[in-house]
Amino acid sequence: MIDPFGRHISYLRVSVTDRCDFRCVYCMSEDMTFLPKSDVLSLEELDRLCSAFVELGVNKLRLTGGEPLVRRNIMWLIDRLGRHLKTGKLNELTLTTNASQLTKYADDLYKAGVRRINVSLDTLDPAKFLSITRWGKLDKVMAGLEAAKSAGLDVKINAVALKGVNDGEIHDLVAWCGREGFDLTFIEVMPMGEIGDAERVDQYWPLSMVRAELAKRWTLDEIDYTTGGPARYSRVRETGGRLGFITPLTHNFCESCNRVRLTCTGTLFMCLGQEDAADLRTALRASDDDALLVDAIHEAISRKPKGHDFVIDRRRGAKSNVRHMSVTGG
Repeated sequence: MIDPFGRHISYLRVSVTDRCDFRCVYCMSEDMTFLPKSDVLSLEELDRLCSAFVELGVNKLRLTGGEPLVRRNIMWLIDRLGRHLKTGKLNELTLTTNASQLTKYADDLYKAGVRRINVSLDTLDPAKFLSITRWGKLDKVMAGLEAAKSAGLDVKINAVALKGVNDGEIHDLVAWCGREGFDLTFIEVMPMGEIGDAERVDQYWPLSMVRAELAKRWTLDEIDYTTGGPARYSRVRETGGRLGFITPLTHNFCESCNRVRLTCTGTLFMCLGQEDAADLRTALRASDDDALLVDAIHEAISRKPKGHDFVIDRRRGAKSNVRHMSVTGG
């Protein structure tokens, strides 16, 4: 699949549920209204959709949410998708999780072919963690991370840089990840969805400033490393660990975008930061063969835009999409 700007689409992110057992302040409102179950694709339909993308050249699948591991019988889908790893058509099957369910699922994930996971974790302070997630317990997450390590899963920690919240902890996060053998990626807060009283302008901390702060203590050497996503990586000389930066606002990564996002309702977003989308559920359910579905996918890719329109600054506020990140799939 080649988009209008010559980019090869090889990476599909799939939100298997919009539900989550946390309510992170930069992602969700505290009182969320979730999709009715009748609107959500079955696991069998998700398998068929993902498999169609694999046949069209997608070689990396990431399952997201919400929290993907709260989806009932999710291991059935992960086991099914693992067959594409065995054929060689899929290079990687992975997921992004908050780690709350990893004590239950880590071993099964490894057996299904998952080798690497991303874990969203913004603070090492239990009180701050509860404040950021509203409902989360840090000790449960730490137990999940230990289970992931024991199972043989490589872990990358994703931390959203939040001014006035975790800005005093970035050095601690680098040091902790170095000790644990985890990669670490800092992410700028993105203007996605209504989040209640929180003001994104106040949360927003440009990663150029984060990097400048980190340079006071750590030596960051640029490296030629990629996981297929948007992060740009450095090696922390003092710990040996990898440190990534995802900068959708200060330095977007649109020119090399190789991904599209599928929601749990079968809606395909060709860009995280644009509202244009394609309904794949109708084509999926219209026929038992994939001809109509494949046509719908190709038509959608032909509309993939050059880039997003995210804006956060003091003068213009936060120009945001109404979609919550949990709906779009991170």
